[in-house]
Amino acid sequence: MSDTQRTVPLRRALISVSDKTGLVDFAQALAARGVELLSTGGTARALREAGLSVRDVSEVTGFPEMMDGRVKTLHPKVHGGLLALRDNEEHLAAMEGHGISPIDLLVVNLYPFEATVAKGAAYEECIENIDIGGPAMIRAAAKNHGFVATVVDVEDYTAVLAELDANDDCTTLAFRQKLAQIAYARTAAYDAAVSSWMAGAIGEQTPRRRAFAGTLAQSLRYGENPHQSATFYLDGSNRPGVATARQHQGKELSYNNINDTDAAFELVAEFGTDAPACAIIKHANPCGVATGATLTEAYTRAFDCDRTSAFGGIIALNQTLDGATAEEICKIFTEVVIAPEATDEARAVFAAKKNLRLLTTGALPDPRAAITTFRQVAGGFLVQGKDNGAIGLDDLKVVTERAPSEQELNDLLFAWKVAKHVKSNAIIYVKDGATVGVGAGQMSRVDSTRIAARKAQDMAEAMGLPAPLTQGSVVASDAFFPFADGLITAAEAGATALIQPGGSMRDQEVIDAANERGLAMVFTGMRHFRH
Repeated sequence: MSDTQRTVPLRRALISVSDKTGLVDFAQALAARGVELLSTGGTARALREAGLSVRDVSEVTGFPEMMDGRVKTLHPKVHGGLLALRDNEEHLAAMEGHGISPIDLLVVNLYPFEATVAKGAAYEECIENIDIGGPAMIRAAAKNHGFVATVVDVEDYTAVLAELDANDDCTTLAFRQKLAQIAYARTAAYDAAVSSWMAGAIGEQTPRRRAFAGTLAQSLRYGENPHQSATFYLDGSNRPGVATARQHQGKELSYNNINDTDAAFELVAEFGTDAPACAIIKHANPCGVATGATLTEAYTRAFDCDRTSAFGGIIALNQTLDGATAEEICKIFTEVVIAPEATDEARAVFAAKKNLRLLTTGALPDPRAAITTFRQVAGGFLVQGKDNGAIGLDDLKVVTERAPSEQELNDLLFAWKVAKHVKSNAIIYVKDGATVGVGAGQMSRVDSTRIAARKAQDMAEAMGLPAPLTQGSVVASDAFFPFADGLITAAEAGATALIQPGGSMRDQEVIDAANERGLAMVFTGMRHFRH
């Protein structure tokens, strides 16, 4: 028999859980195998009410639960039973001398700290929901996995029973090792949640150590490319989006699908729910964004920005998907459609498109919410607040001789919202509440300006228009124009107004170029780099 197959009989279990899901059925199955049950507080009551014989931990330790339940399992007769090495004569002698009995199975799930924080509880309530005894027992049992099985998740109850069935009421080392890894990951995630919450609660912007954790949601077929492995983890924040969505149809989402769908939904959320809006994403960049009188109109106007790139893209909608819009979307191949809701008619339309994934979220994410984001680099990771910056009319500074018209102002603010979600260097042409040209991810800002204008020319030719829709448009730039050439290129494409952060050493040169061409320009004082 190999070491990983070496078995330990299960005779005694300590069960102390916050989440009582599946508790009684699991405990009954253990009792039926002759396992002695130890328990605490509410768990013991629940088991007794189900007719099970349970021994209180306080009876084992000789100490009552005290201090509002804060002290109940922190005792040598508990931790000795978890930590003792069963093949060590000194440990066995110590157990016998002090009346310590071995514990072969620990079943603990922790106080619901994450859920308490998520509901917006007060500081004191969050503190009270920090589990102490639970993590201490979990770490002890997991360390001694050579002899003790540790269960921290309800979903592992079935696996434990299957293990016992397969091994004559024993557990194998390989199984206990797997449970130990899960246990340590749980305590690590728990401590990460506590430390992150406390940093925010006390206003600590740069804590000495940062920890991030997640729960596996999906093993993906591969990553960005087929030779890369990938998985999808949830952070427990429940922010409306791809992580919380219900998938109604279609095959599993891929790594790139998840990344692009998140980008699309975060962008369309910028427009709220007052007016229909649509964002079409390809490779994490918008290839069309628009509002309209109806959702169908918003989609078609977004589609008309770049019909070529929209093929095989991701579509995000800010309102309930209706049948008419679904019919329009079905005219080309689309990977994913995400919306707050979808009507029965829309779902029926999509049912014929087996490869199209339809996701509904129930709500839009709040684009102004304060969220911490991180990105890995070699040897570490970068941490920053999510770009939740927003600009209103009162924040704009007119810097040219001509002020923008009301329509230009509306389009400038629309373009600015889109610019935040386009990879830098970002240039966005907008006309009448719809993008008509998008330039993204170029090393030179003037190149982004030219590419966006060229795409508009290509679409005009494809649609049989007399002139590109950049004629009479406005332009947003996510960062300042370092030279006047970008502005001049936009003006040559037909733009009449521009919005940019300002702040360049050559601002006056750019302003002069705008005045010479009769353009209106406003500064925001805010940059939207997106790398």
